[in-house]
Amino acid sequence: MDAWHSFGKFIGAHMAPIAIACAMAACAFPAQLSHLAPAVPWLFALVSFQGALANGLRNLAEAARRPAPMLITIAFASGVMPVVAFLLARALFGSSMHLVTGIVLEYSVPVAAISTMWISMYGGNVAQGLATLMVSSVIAPVTIPATLQVLLGHAVRVDALPMVLNVVLTVALPAVLGMVLNDATRGWAVRRLSPGLMPAARVAIVLVIASNATSAAPYLTHLTPQLVGVLVFILLFASTGYLAGLALARVAGQDVPGTVSMVFQCGMRNISCGAVIAAQFFPPAVMFPVVAGTLFQQVLAAAYGKVMGRVLGVRPDAPAPGDAASAASATSAPTAPAAH
Repeated sequence: MDAWHSFGKFIGAHMAPIAIACAMAACAFPAQLSHLAPAVPWLFALVSFQGALANGLRNLAEAARRPAPMLITIAFASGVMPVVAFLLARALFGSSMHLVTGIVLEYSVPVAAISTMWISMYGGNVAQGLATLMVSSVIAPVTIPATLQVLLGHAVRVDALPMVLNVVLTVALPAVLGMVLNDATRGWAVRRLSPGLMPAARVAIVLVIASNATSAAPYLTHLTPQLVGVLVFILLFASTGYLAGLALARVAGQDVPGTVSMVFQCGMRNISCGAVIAAQFFPPAVMFPVVAGTLFQQVLAAAYGKVMGRVLGVRPDAPAPGDAASAASATSAPTAPAAH
């Protein structure tokens, strides 16, 4: 069992190079790794369940009672980022409005469901992250068309049901089940079950990264200097989302777990949602900036996890500094589940 735990911790500690290796493997072997796609919802569910075992329903209720961090994150992700992306893309790639449209669409979609995996890994506030994810996904059918119409003049209709249902089944429901189980077992789940599932959840994250990155492979075979410029822009602009999340969390007076949640959710987007909209309503050239994000999103998440390790003192599979007392209480007393 010690070797199993060490294996999971090794993955968490080396997630940045592992994410890079996954992106490279997905581009080299897209046909083989695409077979992982049917398993992705189950992998999501496993990681969501394991991450939520360190929380209780009272944490979710607390996130609902204090919605300021959630509202700030959504306002930045769904309001500020698309506008700034449009202004910069128009200045850099104005000769190709298809590319500008793809970049704006990339930053108009909801917060990424996979953000809750990273939040859990780095001891963030999973309940706050879950609440933010759900609200962001529910309002997307309004915010996405409105953003595209105002900035670009495109009128699109977003089918909300599949997107929201996917978030509910793969993230929200497993997470709530994990919280209920931790409450019902009076902390046994976080002390015993969560550590046992942790390595499997880390493997699941690796497989999800590899599967998601395959969508970008077909678009990398005919790169032009302009498309390389788009890749560089996506990489640099996506990085600013994480940095802005850190700054916004500081301004909002967030504790360490809350800061971790805001950093990941200000930086990560539901690229699959953007790809579906691009395929349904726009020419093929619009797709490239959207799927380009799959090459960088997990790598940047891993890199900024390291940054938060230096700035905030968090690391994979360890309680955040502000939660040390809670973690210690959960370890020693069966009546007190850990709070994140």
